[in-house]
Amino acid sequence: MTETENKKEEVKEKLAFPEASVVRVMRRYLDKEKMIKKDVKIAMNKWLEEMCAKVAKEMNKVPYVMMTLNEFRNAKKIFDDIEELDREKKRILAHLDAIKKDIERLERDLGKVEEEVKEMI
Repeated sequence: MTETENKKEEVKEKLAFPEASVVRVMRRYLDKEKMIKKDVKIAMNKWLEEMCAKVAKEMNKVPYVMMTLNEFRNAKKIFDDIEELDREKKRILAHLDAIKKDIERLERDLGKVEEEVKEMI
């Protein structure tokens, strides 16, 4: 075996999930012409492992011996809440943009009224 083959074997042993499964999920959401480099596949696999570890650590905080779907849902709720916060942030920013446009429109309208008053004087 060469040195690069040894490194590939080391990486395969350290990955938590089968590479093909990870790539299959990624390909479902990528355009057909997109190619995925090896380092991206490895990074995605390691990130998934970290996420799994974080959820498992959260589940470990409960005093029960048997982990149920309820414990899993509670543990992953943190990450679901982050997504919800992001959606809420986008909604608020869109609302603020609408308010800014209303303010600009009102300023233009008031500017016209002030000009008419000055003309009368």
